[in-house]
Amino acid sequence: MHTPILLTLALAVNLSAAPIPEAARENGLAIGCQAYTFKEFTAFDAIAKTKEAGGKTIEFYPGQKLRPGSEDVVSHNASEATVKALKDECTRQGIFPVNYGVVAAANAAEIRKIMEFAKTMGLYSVCTESTELVADWEAAVKEYDIKVAFHEHGGSMSNPKYKVWNPLYILGVVESRDPRIGACADLGHWCTSGLKPLECLHILKGHIISVHLKDKSTMGGSGVVVPAGKGVVDVAACIDELKKQDFKGHVSVEYEADWNNNVPGVKETIDFARTQWAK
Repeated sequence: MHTPILLTLALAVNLSAAPIPEAARENGLAIGCQAYTFKEFTAFDAIAKTKEAGGKTIEFYPGQKLRPGSEDVVSHNASEATVKALKDECTRQGIFPVNYGVVAAANAAEIRKIMEFAKTMGLYSVCTESTELVADWEAAVKEYDIKVAFHEHGGSMSNPKYKVWNPLYILGVVESRDPRIGACADLGHWCTSGLKPLECLHILKGHIISVHLKDKSTMGGSGVVVPAGKGVVDVAACIDELKKQDFKGHVSVEYEADWNNNVPGVKETIDFARTQWAK
């Protein structure tokens, strides 16, 4: 009569994604790259370049070619062989996969596909902007024990159909949900929207799952990405705030500049963040 209970417990264990391992942290900070930083290259290249820049984690995105000479792409619809090759390459290079996104979902069935991919990869979280499916995401979070972070691109009140740029909107979406549902704090995109990232972090206190780290030369849409500490984001203050909030997620550097040779800028950003975190 106890077999169903044991089976349920076994399934629950199998459906749990791994947390960010301590080996992926330095002084408590898990930092690496969003693979989009290296969109001009393959996912295998992104893993190698993340390692070269000093990162320990990587966040994949859908659509990047897997490796040179291959037509396979990173996706939750990828074959088992493709997913295994991606995971094996991370292991070979000593880089920890932690997230997948920004990925859109059309319905609950696709959310399950995304979560199955995340479970197989051993990810900490998934990054999306599909807030309209928050109830389905919440159900999947409870089933798979994988966090979900709602991401934002630049936006404004002039486009009322696009709401996720506003941290107050995201707060309204997540604050009454399972605590494993929260925000991906994209510091640079908040600047694009004319918002001060530090204030946005205050608004979303307790709900920040992951961070996309980029510094910008100026506020607004005309600003370009610069190494952390050289722009208007006030990365040092943001890192201090994350520490105060006891942030346990990961930081993904998204260096959207110097596309063909941005490892130096990524390394400078990672070094700056680690130095600030250690203070």
